[in-house]
Amino acid sequence: MRAVKAPITFLFLAMAFAWVSAQQARPSNRAVLFEGARLISGEAGAPIESSAFLVENNRFTRVGRKGEVQAPAGATRVDLTGKTVMPALIDIHNHLGWTDHKTNKASKESYTRELVIDHLQRYAYYGVAATLSMGLDRWDVNPDMPYQLRNETLPNAARFLTVGRGIAATPMAGPPVDYRLGVPYGAETEAEGIAHVRELHDKKVEMIKIWVDDRLGTVPKLKVPVYEAIINEAHKNGMRVVAHIFDLSDAKQLMKSGVDGFAHTVRDKDVDDEYMTILKQHPKVWAGANLPGRTLTPAESEAEIAWMSDALPPSQVKRLRDQLANRVAGRGGRGGRGGGTGPSDMFGIQCRNNKRVHDAGMILGVGTDANGDVGSGVHTELADMVFCGLTPAEAIVAGTRTGAEILKLDQQGTVANGKSADFIVLDANPLDNILNTRKINKVYLRGTEVDRAGLSRGFTTEARSSDDHK
Repeated sequence: MRAVKAPITFLFLAMAFAWVSAQQARPSNRAVLFEGARLISGEAGAPIESSAFLVENNRFTRVGRKGEVQAPAGATRVDLTGKTVMPALIDIHNHLGWTDHKTNKASKESYTRELVIDHLQRYAYYGVAATLSMGLDRWDVNPDMPYQLRNETLPNAARFLTVGRGIAATPMAGPPVDYRLGVPYGAETEAEGIAHVRELHDKKVEMIKIWVDDRLGTVPKLKVPVYEAIINEAHKNGMRVVAHIFDLSDAKQLMKSGVDGFAHTVRDKDVDDEYMTILKQHPKVWAGANLPGRTLTPAESEAEIAWMSDALPPSQVKRLRDQLANRVAGRGGRGGRGGGTGPSDMFGIQCRNNKRVHDAGMILGVGTDANGDVGSGVHTELADMVFCGLTPAEAIVAGTRTGAEILKLDQQGTVANGKSADFIVLDANPLDNILNTRKINKVYLRGTEVDRAGLSRGFTTEARSSDDHK
């Protein structure tokens, strides 16, 4: 009897385990009705006071006012009275997988799947649903990883998108930081540019990143005939082209040549009437604001550090405080030519340019160029956009609906019927003060609450060794 009973018992247990595993892997079908919050939907118009929205199968299925949206039998009810809900954010420009936030170190060896996922979790922690890696995936270290990761749905993590390798005049003419040298393709001829576009098309990349910047004359600039060949080949293959720029003259020529978007706004001087005329002739061209981060008062800097401390170990919180004590810009390097810090009018130029092109109707999304301020930098960008003259409502639309439209994320960016249930619950109203986007109570991605407490515990734990990622 024993010789027969054991296999039967084992088979029964195996079948039971398989059934339980299948149930756990299956998306939750339970209905949840969220009621009472002020709802900023991401669409134009006033928020819905005392809203109600139903989430089923990880999507919004009904959105309206409390009392008007009925829940099906057995639905869970969540009271959000006194809270504000807004869509989860979208960052259209980053460089993930380089800086280890526990050590503030980066190198060629830093670029790992584990670190990219850590960054995606940091984005989720700060209420970001999706983000685009803009041309610096380390192809010679992990060539297939970015393309694999874009197809994965990871718990407690933002969605990962990539443009693959960007294209510069030479592999050394893209970003200047030593550990990033050699990452881009080099294209000195039209034929080389076309070949790179075709290779990226084979990898199912939807957007091409190009660098058109000579780094103050230190590197060759992508030639006009070459980037025009890249743009034409991309468009033939249903792809778009986004350009890293610095100079006003390059921005003008790129628009004339058919570029689809800019990773940055003009940074060398104030845009002129000629630029505005060209812009009006190309109304579909978009840009990531990518403001470099304004100089903060000591009180503002301390508030910034306090806001970021839930996602950094004590050693890195101390480093930020030391920077403040030494009068070093706390967020230096975002949007600059070479990633350095120091006093300049760069913020003022970009601030004025962003406001002027926005008022002229240019499509503006939130693109942080993030490396050292992953996740938190999206909120910094929102605050800086408001500082430069946008209303809080306009900045929120830029960081949600417009970002999703730029990245062609049809299921994200707004709280609306049929969209993915990606939203942030806030303790205060960001329409009153844009800094209230930082008062995060909960984050939901794909209808599931992000484990912010668990993520914070992991983020604030010191690295095992100070020698990691040298």
